[in-house]
Amino acid sequence: MIDLRTYIFLDSLQKQMASFLATISKGYFPVAGESCCIIEIAPGIEINRLTDIALKSTNVKPGLQVVERAFGLLEVHSDNQGDTRQAGSAVLKELKCTEDDRMKPKILTTQLIKNVADHHAQLINRIRYGNMVLKGDTLYVLEIEPAGYAYYVANEAEKASRINIINVAGYGKFGRIYIAGDEGEVIESKEIIETRLKNISGRSL
Repeated sequence: MIDLRTYIFLDSLQKQMASFLATISKGYFPVAGESCCIIEIAPGIEINRLTDIALKSTNVKPGLQVVERAFGLLEVHSDNQGDTRQAGSAVLKELKCTEDDRMKPKILTTQLIKNVADHHAQLINRIRYGNMVLKGDTLYVLEIEPAGYAYYVANEAEKASRINIINVAGYGKFGRIYIAGDEGEVIESKEIIETRLKNISGRSL
C-alpha cells in the first residue's frame, strides 16, 4: 500500500528556486521557467519504481530523488508543461489515485523575526544552501507537513514578492522554508503562501 503524501505541480520555476534545486540536485539541473512536478510517498523505497514510470511516460528530467525508509520524494521537470503533467498523471494512474488523494498540507509552525541580529544571521548562513540572510533583514520560517510542499511554498513566495530564499528542506517528516528580506516584502509573501496552502485540496492528515 503506497500512501500519496505530496503531489504538486509548479507551472514555472522562479529564478532563485530553480537555482536552489540545482544546488541540492543530484540529477539533472532545472532552470528558471521550467515546470516541475513534486511527488512524495510512503514507504520511501517505492519511489524508485515510480521514477521509472514517470521517466518512461514522457520527456521529463529528474532533478531530485530521495529514498528514505519512511518517505520517498521525486522531482521531475521539463520546459514543456504538458510533459510534466503527463509524468505526474502516469504516477497517479499507477497509484490508482487522483490529486485529491494527496495529503492536504498542514502548517505546524510560523515564525516572523524582525531586524535579525548579526550573529543570528551568521548561524543561519552556516547551514543554508540558498542566499544569505543579512543583519537587519526580516526572517520568516515556516514548518509544514508533508515535507514536499516546502518546494511549492518557496516558489510561490518568490512569485509573490522580492524576497531571498535562504533554505528549503523538502523531505523527511517535516518540511521547512527560510525566506528573508525587507519586512514589507516578507510579510506579503507570508500572507500569500499561507492562504494558498489552505486552498490546496486533499485529505486531512
